[in-house]
Amino acid sequence: MKKHNFSAGPCILPKEVLLKASESVMDFNGSGLSLIEISHRSKDFVAVMENARSLALELLDLKDKGYKALFLQGGASMEFLMVAYNLLEKKAGYLNTGTWSDKAIKEAKLFGDVVEVGSSKDENFKYIPKGYSVPSGLDYLHITSNNTIFGTQFKKFPKTDCPLVCDMSSDIFSRSLDFSQFDLIYAGAQKNMGPAGTTLVVVKEEILGQVSRKIPSMLDYQVHISKDSMFNTPPVFAVYTSMLTLEWLKNLGGIAAIEEINEKKARLLYSEIDLNPVFEGFANVEDRSLMNATFNLTDDVLKTTFESLLKEAGINGLNGHRSVGGYRASMYNALSLESVGVLVDVMSEMERRG
Repeated sequence: MKKHNFSAGPCILPKEVLLKASESVMDFNGSGLSLIEISHRSKDFVAVMENARSLALELLDLKDKGYKALFLQGGASMEFLMVAYNLLEKKAGYLNTGTWSDKAIKEAKLFGDVVEVGSSKDENFKYIPKGYSVPSGLDYLHITSNNTIFGTQFKKFPKTDCPLVCDMSSDIFSRSLDFSQFDLIYAGAQKNMGPAGTTLVVVKEEILGQVSRKIPSMLDYQVHISKDSMFNTPPVFAVYTSMLTLEWLKNLGGIAAIEEINEKKARLLYSEIDLNPVFEGFANVEDRSLMNATFNLTDDVLKTTFESLLKEAGINGLNGHRSVGGYRASMYNALSLESVGVLVDVMSEMERRG
């Protein structure tokens, strides 16, 4: 039976990417050696790293615009620390839209004053804050573009006089944006790009080197840039698989092409949530995420029946995060419209059963 993978992360990947990545573990580039046992300094892997970094900038339309792409380790959680280490001299602003923003704020407070510019905590993060004002004198403003747990997503981004930093872990490469409005973007690969183990960082070089503190080498963006993202042994398999996913996306037609598919998937599922009396959405309608649809049963008595139907249909990874409950359908780039259709059919069956 075909499985329909709605897991929030690690994410679903294109089948062709999985096949090529698995082949590389046995024989990389016809060398007779495994990708995961050759030197990361070899010509073949250096080419992988260079291609992955170049593709990231190309797809984001940031080539030759003063940005560098890095593939680092430690996940987005490490970037909560690294952003502040590299950029926070006196005061930074954060928009708090959920669990990951909370964690980023906690790390930043170790380095300087943190102003919570806006928050949606009062309603369990079911909406994106609006009507806030960004104070002057900030070293940077930090936002999380898509909130995986709560199913909310920024549709418009704040205008600032300071650098804008964005955690795009769960919606990177999923929709067309003017990415040059951001001075630093980071994204854990495992949400929409590749396997766990690497994090993409795209940073405008001119914002670096402004803090007075000494930064440890492994946490210094400038060090990683100077070493072409290979200051230490990189996570070779995660970088290679991310490169394959970026190639797949480019061949598909880039971000504009996948955005059209993502919008179709989201419209199909949200329409069912809104029209089916068995279900109710969690996030405010105007702030709903294209990537993570959160919803609940209107009557928990139906839980056993619904989950039995999900299992019969081969649907995996639909359980919501414990802080929200209910269900979460993660519709990352590689998830097919067909899989969303299977989920909608199950939901419609629930309504028919009354």
